[in-house]
Formats: sequence, C-alpha cells, structure tokens
Amino acid sequence: MGRGIVLAAARAGASVATCYRTPGDAVTSLEHELAGTPGKHLVVRADASDPDDVERLLAACASSLGGLDAVVNNAGDYRPLPYAELTDTVWAATLQSNVTAAHLITRGALPLLSPGASIVHIGSTVAFIGMAGGVHYTTAKAALVGMTRSLARELGPLGIRVNTVSPGRIATEALDALPAADAERQRATVASFTALGRFGTVDEVARVVLFLTGEHAAYITGQSIHVDGCV
Repeated sequence: MGRGIVLAAARAGASVATCYRTPGDAVTSLEHELAGTPGKHLVVRADASDPDDVERLLAACASSLGGLDAVVNNAGDYRPLPYAELTDTVWAATLQSNVTAAHLITRGALPLLSPGASIVHIGSTVAFIGMAGGVHYTTAKAALVGMTRSLARELGPLGIRVNTVSPGRIATEALDALPAADAERQRATVASFTALGRFGTVDEVARVVLFLTGEHAAYITGQSIHVDGCV
C-alpha cells in the first residue's frame, strides 16, 4: 500500500519522499517509476521505527523539499500469533513498528509542516472488529485511532489536520505471491464477509489518502475513514 500511495501522489503532481528498510528490486523499480513522473522525488533507506534513521530521513526532506504538505504513516509489521504464544519481543516489535514509528515521524515532521498540512495514519479495520491471532496488531492499530483523535485536537489550532485510513482486506503483492489455490481460497473467504464481495485494491486506498491530504478534505480531522467494503 505504501508503494501505491507514493506513486498515486507522484502521478497527481506531488513531489514525494519515501523510505525503505531493505534494498532490492522493489526499491529499484519504484525509483524507476518515480523518475517517470513530474516533480522532485526522494527515496531514502531508513527504518521509520529507528530515531536516528527518522532524524536523517527528515533532514533529507528538509534539504531536498524544504517543507512538507502531508505526512503518511504507513510503516508497520505484523506476525500472526495466538495470544497464549505472544512473546514480549513480538509484542514490543509490533508496537514499535506500527505506533512508535508513526510517533517518531509525526513529531519529527512538525517543524516542516505549515497551516493546511495533513497527517494520515494507515490503520486497519481490525482495530474496530478485532482479530483472533492478532491481539498485538489490533492493539497497535487501535492506538493509532486514539493518537489521531488527540493529535487532531492538539494540532488543529495550528491548521494541521490528522486522520486515519482504516483498510480492510486489500489485494497487495502478498496475495499475488500465494499459490493459486491459496489465493483463490482467500478471495472466496473475503467475498463471504464483505458487502462488496471482494478484496479492495491498493488504488482504492491511495485515492482516499490523497483526498484526505487535499483541499477537498479541509474540514475533516480526527476521523478514521474505513476502506473495507463493509466487513
């Protein structure tokens, strides 16, 4: 979803800065696609949950872009585990990657934001419906909802809006990587419990994120917008 949001913003005319943790073909192809869009784009190797990396990333944003009109916190990690098997290490890592990363990026980006700027957290529908085997992940995504509400109140007087986009089941490269039979079973399962009877697409999430960062959402703040096909 992060890749889709970055490319959607670039194709809409924005200059974008994004980061990645692990080099590879996905990074190379993203850089190539961004090079084919207008604007000045920045792709930095950085872990959004590491304070030193975040400081370096935001310094690069300030140097290259001067300021930021929008921040999208999409970094996160999830390893499904039954609650009885959930270790302290996995619990802490899940909160670090999903919540602390959003906190570090948001706090560090404040000096680069001006009135009219927008912050969007990528949450999850599971924060509202729960998920067996994902207590740690659900807790982290629920924390983003509370963070959004409080930040919206604190930053509102500065003219900065804060919202969460809560996707449901979205067809990403992880679905494509499954064996065909497994992927088909996943599609059938999702079709059985969503009102629209299908996975969402990355583009459908990206379009909502772009809406929230734009002027048409100028009076929307403190909200969690569900993009889940009605689960």
